[in-house]
Amino acid sequence: MTAEEEHAKNAEQGHDRTAPPDPALLQRWNATLRAARAGRGGADPTPYGRNLLARWAEPQRRYHTVDHLRAVLDRIDELADQGGEGGELELVRLAAWFHDAVYRPERSENEERSAVLAEKALTEAGLTPHEVAEVARLVRLTVTHDPAPGDLNGETLCDADLAILATGPDTYGGYTAAVREEYGFVPDDAFREGRAAVLRQLLDLPRLFRTPYGAAVWEERARENLERELAALTDTSGSASADVEP
Repeated sequence: MTAEEEHAKNAEQGHDRTAPPDPALLQRWNATLRAARAGRGGADPTPYGRNLLARWAEPQRRYHTVDHLRAVLDRIDELADQGGEGGELELVRLAAWFHDAVYRPERSENEERSAVLAEKALTEAGLTPHEVAEVARLVRLTVTHDPAPGDLNGETLCDADLAILATGPDTYGGYTAAVREEYGFVPDDAFREGRAAVLRQLLDLPRLFRTPYGAAVWEERARENLERELAALTDTSGSASADVEP
């Protein structure tokens, strides 16, 4: 069975329990894949898009959902509108589609498995070896969110993925609550310890956002949100819980 046939079968059978895919998002996927192929022929994008949207709608997800996918795509568009620094935007958009396509909260290799999925699907869908390798590299980069200087594609994807950190209090509180819900199988003390380690890792980065626009518009609020959440998680008074409001 080819990847296209597998995607079509999964979309029709394996995910019947999910809601129908968002037509606007499916259209965005189709347009992105066709634009990335730059006029070259290839498989019909629709089965791949349906499969990806079904993956993003899996029931174990609370934060890493279709809403997160849509938000990352929107932030990529915002960065493209504001920055104008080049890069391979269609490949960045494809990486956004795949970056959490495989997601099991209890597993540690989600990004790697997502990258392998991208390599398989995009090779069959008609992208060149360079394009496939670049999308897979970008997916793997979301493990650290630490692109090298001058990596325009990596800067754009990582900034878009982390933009949730720079949202207002209500949105940020909803984000942290959804993350806690995804890790509902983890005891409170262990969750607080693990989440605090993630926050410290982010705060230790010289810059959370690498694009000029992200650094200017998102950096300060994101650090305030992270520091506030970290303080609540590490409060020894016992008043903090794993489900912390910022």
